[in-house]
Amino acid sequence: MIYNQWYVILWSKEVKKNQVIGIKRFGENLVIWRDSQGNPGAARDQCPHRGIKLSLGKIKDDHLQCPFHGFEYNQAGECKLIPANGKAAAVPEHIRAAAYTVNEANGFIYLWYTDDPVRVANFPPLPWFDDMDPSLAWSEMKDHWKAHYSRVIENQLDVVHVPFIHRTTIGRGIGPVVNGPYIKVFENGLSYWPKNEQDHGQTPLRPDQMPEPANKDTFLTFLFPNIWQNHIMDKLRVVIAFVPVDETNTILYLRTYQKMVTIPVLRNIFLWMTGKYNRVILHQDRRVVETHQPQATSFRMHENLIPGDFPVVLYRKKREELKNKAVISAFKS
Repeated sequence: MIYNQWYVILWSKEVKKNQVIGIKRFGENLVIWRDSQGNPGAARDQCPHRGIKLSLGKIKDDHLQCPFHGFEYNQAGECKLIPANGKAAAVPEHIRAAAYTVNEANGFIYLWYTDDPVRVANFPPLPWFDDMDPSLAWSEMKDHWKAHYSRVIENQLDVVHVPFIHRTTIGRGIGPVVNGPYIKVFENGLSYWPKNEQDHGQTPLRPDQMPEPANKDTFLTFLFPNIWQNHIMDKLRVVIAFVPVDETNTILYLRTYQKMVTIPVLRNIFLWMTGKYNRVILHQDRRVVETHQPQATSFRMHENLIPGDFPVVLYRKKREELKNKAVISAFKS
């Protein structure tokens, strides 16, 4: 994983007011909760007193209460009460839960993933798509893959596999020859326009030879560290958050956004049908992605890449840069 990044970790609806849940993310057991005002909190699922799972606890006076001895913690991880010492007793500063900073937007809960959960940081904006129309209706689904999240992300950046893996769905009729693709790189991600065609003995264009696409309405965008959008058209998009559970498991949080169909009953049917279709497409990918070796990817590894893999190369390069930047930042602090 990349330290010092905002990761989507859950749908907002998965944690209700005054609720406490336990989840696994980044190979670590986490406790997620909301107070009576709906404010989310997150910490390692371990009470610093005796190591009990805090996710077995409850919300009391807007604090997370440990189920074993009643220690109470706020969203910053500060222990606010040790019942055995009495309400009037000062709480030692060293008794604190390893809290993570969380934020909420776009119907998701984001977590600032860092090597030091209690460190104060200057946070960048939450990653999201500037062109997203808030009036779009959506449906959503989850899918569990037994693969490292970097491999799952790279699958969405891979334009070479489409006519083979998806020959009965989105790849039907698409040629195997890959031109480019045309790519725009920006600070926190990239957009790309695939242009596959049938093989007539031609030499495909390299990415640096690609002209600017005439149709800019259909493209794909990836934003670090873990969200992706297929901008099919202004009125129809697919967004996926690739949520890392551990080194060999990823949960895909997929949404279909649309406003092509606006009549409520027909809209729900349309979203249901697109959700079923998206699941078929995902499972065509999942069958092969789960066989990748090694599981995690890196910028330099023993693979023989081709020009059509350029989006994958750019992803690996940027991921490596962000990981190194986080290490340097931690060393300086």
